[in-house]
Amino acid sequence: MAEAKKTTKKAVEATEVKDLATLRKNLTAKQQDLLDSRKSHRAGELVNPRVLGTIRKEIARLHTAIRAAEQATKEIK
Repeated sequence: MAEAKKTTKKAVEATEVKDLATLRKNLTAKQQDLLDSRKSHRAGELVNPRVLGTIRKEIARLHTAIRAAEQATKEIK
């Protein structure tokens, strides 16, 4: 029988890769994307409305990463 593929999940935290300023810049960009997507959804131009949910989840992940980075800097001090 064929062996089952082993999938490895890259467990890299966002706080390890990006600093606080970069996370905040990405957050404002995602929030603007969400506003633009909502406007186009209201106008009936948005092809895939599921994008709204994924952008909201990405914003929540960024908020979590920012909070974790702030906590990490507090603990260092």
